[in-house]
Amino acid sequence: MDIFKRVAEHRDQKEKLAWSGTFAQYIDMVRDNPSLTMTAHSRVYEMIASHGIQEDNGQRKYKFFDQEIFGLDHSIEKLVEEYFHSAARRLDVRKRILLLMGPVSGGKSTLVTMLKRGLEAFSKAENGAVYAIKGCPMHEEPLHLIPQDLRPEVEAVLGIRIEGTLCPSCQIRLKMEYGGDIEKVEIERVLVSEEARIGIGTFSPSDPKSQDIADLTGSIDFSTITEFGSESDPRAYRFDGELNKANRGIMEFQEMLKCDEKFLWNLLSLTQEGNFKAGRFALISADEIIIAHTNESEYKSFISNKKNEALQSRIIVMQIPYNLKVSEEEKIYSKLILQSDMSHVHIAPHALRAAAIFSILTRLKDSKKQGMDLLKKMQMYDGQIVEGYKESDLKEMQNEFAEEGMSGIDPRYVINRISSALIRHDLECINALDVLRAIKDGLDQHPSITKEERERYLNFISAARKEYDEIAKKEVQKAFVYSFEESARTLFDNYLDNIEAYCNWGRITDPLTGEDMDPDERLMRSIEEQIGISENAKKAFREEILIRISSYSRKGRKFDYSSHDRLREAIEKKLFTDLKDIVKITTSTKTPDEKQLKRINDVTKQLIDEHGYCPACANELLRYVGSLLNR
Repeated sequence: MDIFKRVAEHRDQKEKLAWSGTFAQYIDMVRDNPSLTMTAHSRVYEMIASHGIQEDNGQRKYKFFDQEIFGLDHSIEKLVEEYFHSAARRLDVRKRILLLMGPVSGGKSTLVTMLKRGLEAFSKAENGAVYAIKGCPMHEEPLHLIPQDLRPEVEAVLGIRIEGTLCPSCQIRLKMEYGGDIEKVEIERVLVSEEARIGIGTFSPSDPKSQDIADLTGSIDFSTITEFGSESDPRAYRFDGELNKANRGIMEFQEMLKCDEKFLWNLLSLTQEGNFKAGRFALISADEIIIAHTNESEYKSFISNKKNEALQSRIIVMQIPYNLKVSEEEKIYSKLILQSDMSHVHIAPHALRAAAIFSILTRLKDSKKQGMDLLKKMQMYDGQIVEGYKESDLKEMQNEFAEEGMSGIDPRYVINRISSALIRHDLECINALDVLRAIKDGLDQHPSITKEERERYLNFISAARKEYDEIAKKEVQKAFVYSFEESARTLFDNYLDNIEAYCNWGRITDPLTGEDMDPDERLMRSIEEQIGISENAKKAFREEILIRISSYSRKGRKFDYSSHDRLREAIEKKLFTDLKDIVKITTSTKTPDEKQLKRINDVTKQLIDEHGYCPACANELLRYVGSLLNR
């Protein structure tokens, strides 16, 4: 890639987006496209929706968040629908501060950053274009130039709504530079940019003694007082506070509840009336989304203070809990590792899953549902089928605790422990046992974990280890069964012959003697029991297989070994049970013979080629599974 050529192309693209003209030209554009005047809330909602919305079982999934936020679909749906979508329709919710409340490292800051970056990109698209009065320090909506008395008529003609008034700077410029002729006022297209301080503001609390309210609302430019003669002259004021610069976009309050009270008072009028006080001027209009984030303990302290009641009524709290799905937690770890300098280290398959199982178990609460333990609950949350429980049981558990996911081990801790293990041992490959060992070693160093929690977490590490043991055995089982694929297919065909005879009240012919025999119930049950099919459920399962075969036949497709996931799993487990002694001997012998060595090489090759192992972790897996089978 020619770096400087790409830089030049990027510069040219930016220049192509530039537009400037008069207010009269802007009105013509608005007449053709009224959406140019959309509010900040509408712009953010349209930005999110433009990436696509996916419907799944009555739940909406917003693709905008797919690459960065994992396992929070329900929280995001609530955030977009109840806040952004409602606010975009000018409902009263737009007059509220959006407060994201949740545990540390739960994704609050990432979510806000995504909205800011998304808005920046959206302003470069035609349907997200932002036009402002040229030279306005607040980049305000040009329609503010229309006098209040004429607005109802203009709104009726253009089919739009006009809210807000000219900022003090534009008021004096309209009078001094344009002689009051609004049609001549210059308008330009602006690109939202946090770096350029256009449409995005960020406020971080610091030492209350040194932080100045001017950080929010701007300040007097004392060097110009002698020139303009008064502190109330807009030309002697710098409209460069975060509230000024966030106009038309997003204002982020980092750790809002840590701010001094005097900073929060400015938000009362801004949220309810859409304006704020600065210097010796009338109230200044601002169209911006105020997004704040905090943790649960600070929020509880805030609401317990009666002095904060006025602000509390102007806040909408959205809980951003930890993810509660194992598969989504794995994606979080993968993302964080790829962002680090450790992306070259090979992570053995299921290593991150083992860590994810531990993390999710620490975040779940014990269900009151009979027979439901945390492992079963974890599996159901991750979309797995647990015998004896239905979809309605899952929804009931999800509504059982309002605060589930608001505590437990955070992703940052797990990544820190993995990083520590990688650096300390200078490993080229890390497996599940290495990860769980690193997590266990770090519990003593975690400052907020009590002795009781530590004992509980150690039990969860043991549970994660047991889950991994099962996964490891299945992985080797698959690799060994692949070596005996012909045997698996023969067993599969034999099972199908038997269930067909069983369901049709028929008999099967012995291939050796030619004798007619009853279906082999013992064979069928030995396979079905591998996946927990009970005696009472066997008939329904067998009929389901025949229906599937019939459906495939009607569509001209062949029903084969890979057509039914549960049946394939049962066949593999049955074959592996029969082969267990061979596996045990092959994986544990220190001096394998030629036949055993060939089998080990075949299995190792299968693990590397098909399952993502490297030679080191493949051999480690075989040794470990051998030790498990010999216990």
